[in-house]
Amino acid sequence: MDIKTATKAIKHGDAAPVYLLYGSEKYQIKKFGSLLVDQLIQKEDRDFAIVNYDLAETPIQVVIEEAETLPFMVPRKLIFVRDASIFTAGKEGGKIEHRIEALLEYLKNPAEYSILIFLVYHDKLDERKKVVKALKAASVVLPFASLGGNELLEWIAKETKQRGCLLAAGAAEILVRNAGTQLQKLSSELDKLCIYSGEGGTIECDTVEQLVALSTEQNVFSLVENIANLRLEQALSIFYELLKQREEPIKIASLITRQFRMVLQVKELTGQSYSQAQIASQLGLHPYAVKIAGEQARKFKFEDLKRILSRLADLDYHMKTGRIDKVLGLELFLLRVGD
Repeated sequence: MDIKTATKAIKHGDAAPVYLLYGSEKYQIKKFGSLLVDQLIQKEDRDFAIVNYDLAETPIQVVIEEAETLPFMVPRKLIFVRDASIFTAGKEGGKIEHRIEALLEYLKNPAEYSILIFLVYHDKLDERKKVVKALKAASVVLPFASLGGNELLEWIAKETKQRGCLLAAGAAEILVRNAGTQLQKLSSELDKLCIYSGEGGTIECDTVEQLVALSTEQNVFSLVENIANLRLEQALSIFYELLKQREEPIKIASLITRQFRMVLQVKELTGQSYSQAQIASQLGLHPYAVKIAGEQARKFKFEDLKRILSRLADLDYHMKTGRIDKVLGLELFLLRVGD
């Protein structure tokens, strides 16, 4: 079952007894959880009908006991369960001992009056685990992956329309460039932009530029873009702006290094005929970040990227050992990057 089908079923009152929601896009996972609450629980019942657990603090067997216990004063309850440890690779639960067999038994005959919702903020499940296989066979498992380039722009257009506003051509792209790709952040910025533009108003490109400040990471994207186009004056201007925002020079250097490393990796994989989606999966990156890195990669030769990364490694060593002033070191790097 996909997200659209699951949503439609819930709106028709046909909810599954167990859901496992996983992925890196927390905003969408939380929104799906809110849909379950809105559609299945009356407002006056919510104090008694909504239960929250964290598997980092509570054994799974206690959660199952809760699911099997009749609800108090309400017809059914929703039990939200956080933590990824029992469904993903790595250690399970820290000091908490989870009896997974309790969940496996419950899945065979879930209670009619409880709905279990597991929230796993992790890109992948461990398909080797018996509990993951059992959940896939007996319940609804829904992935919430980061939205790609066109999907992200379509999501922004839809959200803007729902708020009663319109977007000028190119405004969505500027919003993503300035705010990044996290849906929670984009949603907050759209709220602000629509309030500013008014009901039925159009969000212009200039409005986005004025009201949505670039994050540190987005500033670094822009800085590297200016380096790629040999616009060193603009690159330095962004660097000085980051210093005004009290960003630590070593952190700025680290982010620049990460971006150039990403550009090199994307260039290498593109040369091996990988698609953007495949590169995003291989490197564990957001599709939009891969798109930007791919555009920047076309402006560099392999040798240039390797030389820049070597210089950044030397700069990092000299900054951390006090052999050069941190600000001066970054200034010199930016001034000589095209040599």
